[in-house]
Amino acid sequence: MEDESIRLRRISALEQSFRSNGYQYVAGVDEAGRGPLAGPVVAAAVIYPEGLLTEGVRDSKTLSPNKRNKLYQQISENNRILKGIASCSEKEIDSLNILKATHKAMTEAILCLPVKPGIVLVDGLPIPDFPFEYKAIVKGDLHCFSIAAASIIAKVTRDRIMEEYDNKWPQYGFAIHKGYPTSHHIKMLQEFGPCPIHRHSFGPVKKVLDKYS
Repeated sequence: MEDESIRLRRISALEQSFRSNGYQYVAGVDEAGRGPLAGPVVAAAVIYPEGLLTEGVRDSKTLSPNKRNKLYQQISENNRILKGIASCSEKEIDSLNILKATHKAMTEAILCLPVKPGIVLVDGLPIPDFPFEYKAIVKGDLHCFSIAAASIIAKVTRDRIMEEYDNKWPQYGFAIHKGYPTSHHIKMLQEFGPCPIHRHSFGPVKKVLDKYS
């Protein structure tokens, strides 16, 4: 198993290379919630100061909920780490489409940072007309430290939103599946129909809507 200090140096090498080339602020950006049938898509932008790394940071999908929450707290409470968070609602997703809504949330998360980054490291494919200098990194949450940190912030933020929605619409089980298309969610959707936070443009929801129209 790779030593943690070696792993951290490896996945933070890209940020360090940009700093060495004169970029003072290097931001990592990621999102959570592209695939669910309900709720918002949430994006987070994170800038770490040179020399600071948080042990255990990695792709949020590989972490247990308990570990994610602990890392979220560590990142959130450290004022040296700069954070920006934004979201697009299910209505915006239906209006724009999920890809454009994701890009909008990413842009707004970066604008929420207290400083303007010199360059942005983005998880995924190139973004047309992105208003920042950036580098797109496929599977960036696996290979880039600041993107991994952003993935944790975005994921925990969105999970907490969905847990709040579970209090309002408990029949769907949002606290468990967070709006993803599990068999239980599909069953409840078919039984109760969509609630106000369901994404009408997504196939399983649209199918139910068509059934009752």
